[in-house]
Amino acid sequence: MSTTTLGVIGTGMVGLGAARRAVDAGLNVVLSNSRGPGTLTGPVAELGGRARAATPAEAASAGDLVIASVPLAAHQRLPRAELAGKTVIDPMNYALYPGFEVPELDSDELTSSELVQRHLADARVVKALHNIGPKQLLELFRPAGAPDRTAVPLSGDDPDAKEEVAELLDVLGFDAVDLGTLADSWRSEPNTPLYALPYVGRPPAGLTPTEFVAWVQQAPGVPVSAARIEELADTVRGPAGFRMS
Repeated sequence: MSTTTLGVIGTGMVGLGAARRAVDAGLNVVLSNSRGPGTLTGPVAELGGRARAATPAEAASAGDLVIASVPLAAHQRLPRAELAGKTVIDPMNYALYPGFEVPELDSDELTSSELVQRHLADARVVKALHNIGPKQLLELFRPAGAPDRTAVPLSGDDPDAKEEVAELLDVLGFDAVDLGTLADSWRSEPNTPLYALPYVGRPPAGLTPTEFVAWVQQAPGVPVSAARIEELADTVRGPAGFRMS
């Protein structure tokens, strides 16, 4: 595949999980966050010689493919100039909390990935790695052709960009299921059957949203086939936004 370096903007659990899987799969990784390269000494040391720290703009420039793993509320701080012409993986999800609501998302006028694409007008946004937790990402990878290989959905408006992301997912140890355009990406967002639960099974009863997130972060991974992804994607649209309350 053409991707040998993955740029990572945002070093929360999602960004670091993707970086760990990429390094283990033989790719180089350039890590960045809003606090500066000096704050990434520990993660870089843990990831090893294939990783280095940089600014977000430098990570965007260095990556053959870039994952923008920042909170959706911070998407307008992504470096547009350096991401122009790049394929950008969007793992962001809309979560409602005090002080952050987006009427265009609440009304289903846009999906969150269409909002990101609007900001990154000269990049090619592909929604992926948003509905599987970092722990499951690091547990469920399998070689191509394995009978229990897990699939993950992706959505995007550019066919070549989607193929590029599918090739990356294959290297990381996953099959890809194309759900359509960015306007279709709601099919795997929060409040749908494809969000999180297929990869972890049934949670304990009575969890609050915050407790649910904590449970998912620690739950053992459950393999999910491409056929199952396609089945679960055939659903109706629910309310926008995972509600953190």
